[in-house]
Amino acid sequence: MRRILSRENLVEQMKRVEAALARALEEAGIAPRGTAESVQAALATVSAEEVYETEKRETGHDVAALVFLAARRGDEKARQWIHYGATSNDIVDTAWALVLRDALALLKDRLRGVISKLSALASETRDVVMAGRTHGQHAVPVTLGFKLANYVYELARSYERLCGVEKRLVRAKIGGATGTMAAWGGRGLEVRHAAASILGLEPHPITTQVAPRDGHAELSAALAILASQLDRLAVEVRELSRPEIGELWEDRGGAVGSSAMPQKANPVTAERVSGLARAARSLVTGFLENIVLWHERDLSNSSFERFAMPHLLLILDQMLLDTHALLERLRYSKERMTRNLELTGHTVLTEALMNMLIERGLGREEAYRLAREAARKALSEGKMLHEAAGEVPGIRSLLDPRELQRLKPENYLGNARELVDEALAYADKALNQC
Repeated sequence: MRRILSRENLVEQMKRVEAALARALEEAGIAPRGTAESVQAALATVSAEEVYETEKRETGHDVAALVFLAARRGDEKARQWIHYGATSNDIVDTAWALVLRDALALLKDRLRGVISKLSALASETRDVVMAGRTHGQHAVPVTLGFKLANYVYELARSYERLCGVEKRLVRAKIGGATGTMAAWGGRGLEVRHAAASILGLEPHPITTQVAPRDGHAELSAALAILASQLDRLAVEVRELSRPEIGELWEDRGGAVGSSAMPQKANPVTAERVSGLARAARSLVTGFLENIVLWHERDLSNSSFERFAMPHLLLILDQMLLDTHALLERLRYSKERMTRNLELTGHTVLTEALMNMLIERGLGREEAYRLAREAARKALSEGKMLHEAAGEVPGIRSLLDPRELQRLKPENYLGNARELVDEALAYADKALNQC
């Protein structure tokens, strides 16, 4: 990702766009034959270092620096026709489209790896029973596979979002000053089509002097959503790795957890994911504000984008790498999950108990009252729910001990297995979108 976002690569992409424009001018019959070859040869003599040095020392403008340097070193055709009819953002925005195409390809590849690893873990643990939690409290049983499959589904939706935004964002911006194509004498559509085709891009149907910035804002929002999803997964690991829970943890081998406390095994990879997510989310507002430019263009977007876009892409790249590493090192304890269910006396099954009573003819309110009484008895006396329920007169008269014995977490999982399969199938389909 650093290579893709380097200044050197950006200049190389700008050179590709200038070369494509020269060929398009030639194909449209605006520039004479041989122009494209001359311009490409001239561009090949210019380095990124020279462009930025010339910008700093002479032009105060990166595209002008590139064009002037190439024109000085080229033959007569290059000097005459390079950059003909174009404006700076034809070059910059289209070069950035090429950069973003490569950056998104890398992020999507990283995300596919995370989803694949999560899917394998969800499949492996589809029958590992644990407490479901709402408000931080034991709710009803789930499986670890069910929990992880929810993340598979959410991340697959982010993959779909990236595919969607890519179609709208990664486009050629070829329109000249203010976007009207006036300099190309009525042949602007031909020039745009040819240049975009050479670069393997679809063109924007219409633009001002710059490509519309809603695409950048949409990308930033999609990446912030992805960052938040990765953060949610990281928080799950952090929470469940607490010593008093101990159901999930990151196995970092002999890594030092604390310089002062030798016993510590800190969830540092998950914590880094959470910290980086905050940085990703913080950048979205600036991209939204960049949509609001004066008339056909101003330059207020540029300084923010030059800073924020590389940072945002690098942040997500690191987060995806960290998440994949976290999943590779993720460990779980069936024993702790079982013990934690027993810690609350299987009171995660009070809904099941209530429903059994309703099925025996009780109204919901009375069934709820009796199930709650059984749960409180189990918790206060250190008993399992089925034992405590058998000692509540209103329950004992309706349910015999054999029926109450069925109150086990593994017997109250509903369609969890099938739901895991549906989530994994959804992800498989999503990953084939683009």
